[in-house]
Amino acid sequence: MPRGNFAATLVFRPVGAPAHVALRSFVASLALYDALVSVTGRSSGFSLKWPNDVLLNGGKVAGILLESVGAGSGVRNLAIGIGVNLIAAPGPEDVEAGACIPVDLASTTGALVTPEEFLEHLASAYARLEDQFTTYGFAPIRTAWLKRAARLGQVVTARTGTTEITGTFQTVDDTGALVLNTAHGTQAIAAADVYF
Repeated sequence: MPRGNFAATLVFRPVGAPAHVALRSFVASLALYDALVSVTGRSSGFSLKWPNDVLLNGGKVAGILLESVGAGSGVRNLAIGIGVNLIAAPGPEDVEAGACIPVDLASTTGALVTPEEFLEHLASAYARLEDQFTTYGFAPIRTAWLKRAARLGQVVTARTGTTEITGTFQTVDDTGALVLNTAHGTQAIAAADVYF
């Protein structure tokens, strides 16, 4: 991670079944979106890529990784790792074919933000959205996420290991699964890498 970019991990003990806990990837991506809008003063160009990336003008500016300990009856610890290209991004040669090209906030928007400043905006946004999630459940988070979704209504490809599924991105269902309308009917995909 180049100096000046943002990298942080939130670790906590969540309450709920593992599938419900995993929906925090949507909470975190919305918080990232809101923090980026806050520090740049604009919303144009930002969108959310299922399940956990933030795009800027179609390029990846931020990403999220969830890791948990425990299963079965519950998750004992959850780590939400977040990285944001504030001032530098990997080159196109550093990403696999078909992946979104990385971009950085400074050269794309002109916004110069320190990691510490960004953390203040992100922490505030995450706290607000976490409270909404724990109080009202996934429904309002899902609605807000879909309003910011990249490629909604367009053809995307979901790769799961050796399988590729191409179809029109219809929605995200109430479990957080990507719903595609394919040549073989509607398919809900719980986990995959999405390519445009």
